This record gives sequence, structure tokens and C-alpha cells, in this order.
Amino acid sequence: MTPDVRDEARRADRPARAESRDEGGGGPRSAIAEADWDRALRLISAADEVALSCHVTPDGDALGSMLAVGFALRSLGKRVAASFGDRHFAVPRLLRFLPGQDLLVPPEEFPAEPALMITFDSSTFERLGLLRANTAAAREVIVVDHHPSNEGFGTLSLIDSTAAATAVLAEQLIYRLGGRLDRDIATCLYAGLVTDTGSFRHSSTTPAVHQMAARLVATGLRTDEIARELWDRSPFSYLKVLAGALERVMLEDGLVWTYVTRVDRAAYGLPYSEVEGIIDIVRRTDEAEVAVVLKEDDQGAWQVSTRSKGAVDVGAVCVALGGGGHHNAAGYTSHDSVEETMAAFRRELGKA
Repeated sequence: MTPDVRDEARRADRPARAESRDEGGGGPRSAIAEADWDRALRLISAADEVALSCHVTPDGDALGSMLAVGFALRSLGKRVAASFGDRHFAVPRLLRFLPGQDLLVPPEEFPAEPALMITFDSSTFERLGLLRANTAAAREVIVVDHHPSNEGFGTLSLIDSTAAATAVLAEQLIYRLGGRLDRDIATCLYAGLVTDTGSFRHSSTTPAVHQMAARLVATGLRTDEIARELWDRSPFSYLKVLAGALERVMLEDGLVWTYVTRVDRAAYGLPYSEVEGIIDIVRRTDEAEVAVVLKEDDQGAWQVSTRSKGAVDVGAVCVALGGGGHHNAAGYTSHDSVEETMAAFRRELGKA
């Protein structure tokens, strides 16, 4: 990185950290101490190989952040193995446009006992899926995340709950490593940024978020193409499954909810990853403050997605039920029936 670019990176980092505060102003600055950043850089510098992981069924922020840092590490001469712990290892269709997928290896080829492992956007150890054993056996584990429910399951935490996306922290790490933005890295980071800010609609969208977006777009991104891949494409079978979910949707006392079974999906050959966006349709309901969608995965567990319009902290509700997330967007896993799952959710919602 040339001195002028390095200086600009430092300048860009300062406002990002200053703007990383609550909407009302006066919230805490970045929770990551400089000593922790420095230790992370020392660990990475000393490593010949770095193992990267993100949470199962990765979204744009998880996979984008991991691949962006993977690019930077490879440019530094590091060997990189990146993965996520899904039993049926496959990049979700919506994210197959992301560059850097040659860095990916299936869980069975991931280093069994990494000397250095970095996790991205995983709020809990359990969210690493099949890679939990690899994580437990790693000598050093750097946790990079922005979920407020993350208590730090690694040996070093780079966690900032005020960051709009894990991609924000990934960009800072890249700059601190002496890397620079190119179009491939920027594409990965931009996918993470727009995914977790709801295309800049969520309250986490600060001036610093737009400044970061400007840096990424300046590399030559086609933002229209990225938006089309993320939000404007779906197989016809998705419409059929969506129709079923909307047919059974329920509205009750400020709560709107529905569910999608694996039988629904199997009838049209629709993979689980394709139903992630149903929550964003259900949550539009004017009469509801909270939206919930239960999605049965291929193993028969219910993956529960929740959204709030601000008055209710669904993150706290989901933490109480064994999950995690943010104030307005969170989730958890249930192994009970639909009726039992919703009964438990209503009880915790009442407390919130």
C-alpha cells in the first residue's frame, strides 16, 4: 500500500470508529481495543497458513467478509483455507457471483487443528456447525463479529456491536494488514454491507456506512448487478413456496408469523437457502411490530428468523431461546413443533 493510500485508510478508519455509536448519539465507540488489533496482526504475521470460517448457511456478510479477508491474506503470501460447516456444503445460489470461491474447501478438507483460525459473523460457537471440532482444536481463534450477543468464544475477540456489518471490521482488518481495496475485495465487502444494512435502509446506516460504500464503489463495482444478484432473482419454485407460506400467515396482537416446511420445499425442489428472504416480505405488515418465520431445514430443525420495527428487542428474545442477533433482527434454532416453538416465543416476547 502506498503512503497516500495508507494515510487515507487511516483517515477513513477514524471517522468510521467515531460514527460507530448509538442512533441517539453518545453511544460507545468501537469496542475493539488497539491492543487487540495489534495482537491479531502479530498472530497473522507469524502464520504461514490461516484457516477462515463463517457461520452455517452463510449470508452476504458472513461469506463476503471471509472471502474479502481471504483475498488480502493470499496477497500477503499466506496459505488460505476458507469454509463453513454445512453438512451439504454449497454456496447459496444468491452468493455464487462473489469472487474468491477458489479459496473455499469443504469441511472435511478444512485443517483439523489450525494454528490460526479466524471466524466471521458467527455469534456463537454452535453456529460454526461441522467446524466446531476444528475450532476447538485450533491453537488461536480470532473472532470477528458485530453481533451484540457474541460473548467471544475464541482466544481473541475483534467484536464491535456498533458496527453495521462484520464487513466493516473486515475492511479495517484489511487496511491494518497493509492491504488495499480492489474490485474483488470490494465486491465481497459491499455484499456484506448492503446485506446487513438492508440495502442502507436499517437504522445502522450511519454516515460512516455511506463513506465505506463510496470507497468500495470507487473500485469500479457494478452496484446494479450486485443488487440484481442479491434481491432480484429467484427460481419459479420460490414463488410457489412463498405462496404457501403467505396462505398460512397469521396476525395476532402485533405479531405476524408463518412457517415453511421441508415438505413444502421438497415438492418444488427448492433448497433451504432460497427461503431466507421470506421474512423480509412478512415483516412489511403494517399491523405488526414483530415478524417471525419458521423454516424447517433439511435435518428437521426449525430455523426461526425474527424482525422488529424497533419497539421490541427481538435480539434479547432470541438470546433467551438459545440464539442471538441484533435488536431488530435475530434468530435461533428450535427442535420443538411449530406450536411449541411459537408458544415459547410468545412467552419470551411477553417479557420483552
